[in-house]
Amino acid sequence: MIKRILLLITLILQFSFLHAGIVILNGLTHSYTVENGKVYKGKIAIENTGSQPQSIKLFLQDFSYTADGTTHYTALHSHKRSNGDWIKFNTNLVTLKGREKTEVFYEIAIPDHVKDPGSYWSVVIVEPVEDIKPSDNKPGVNITSVIRYAIQIITNYDTEKAKPDLKFESVKVEKEDGKRTARIAIANNGNLYCKPTASLEVYNRTTGAKVGTFSSLTMGLLPSTSKTFYIDISKVPPAQYKATIIATDEDENAFALNVELEVKND
Repeated sequence: MIKRILLLITLILQFSFLHAGIVILNGLTHSYTVENGKVYKGKIAIENTGSQPQSIKLFLQDFSYTADGTTHYTALHSHKRSNGDWIKFNTNLVTLKGREKTEVFYEIAIPDHVKDPGSYWSVVIVEPVEDIKPSDNKPGVNITSVIRYAIQIITNYDTEKAKPDLKFESVKVEKEDGKRTARIAIANNGNLYCKPTASLEVYNRTTGAKVGTFSSLTMGLLPSTSKTFYIDISKVPPAQYKATIIATDEDENAFALNVELEVKND
């Protein structure tokens, strides 16, 4: 009986997901190399994957994050590199029929007086608007899950005079679900957005022989933010090692740190 009830709940949940939801079709990071006084155009492509009409609102916020997994969405002007005032939409509200697609267009008007080189950014929040309907249900708590998207709009100004400055904040080795992972927290103390990859070169502590090189996924890193880069080192036997951490961005800027690495037998 319990198995049948669980199966019924699963089918109901799967069926409900088929009838609601929006997706962004052209990426969650839009990046531009810009000049003073010029206007740049872009668009956000949206699809209603459900069968029912869906209203969607768009608005701007500032955005930052730290390596502990915390993400901050705040009002515009919360940091000095916000570009939210530069961005204007052709509409802030759209309604899509079931299975319908649309495009919301925006313009980025760069001021004439930008002086500091580097990256400026904000995010466009794309959020479904739920209709409020009267209910005869008994009093209680109704929980509605709303999936919203944050689309980064990054403008890079005078990039020849700007650069990332990557710093290693911490290195930890942890085991979870049978997989051993090196967790490397990296901060961008520079003034330019970059997309680094972290790699770990592991050496035998006694002989100096190279055990292997292991790499993370590539992730974007805004100025004054930090992220944790995850590297699978399950193939490294438990022991103490010497290691070199290298963070390399898409322009081949490299930042390195020598560390003592302990892989425990747990």
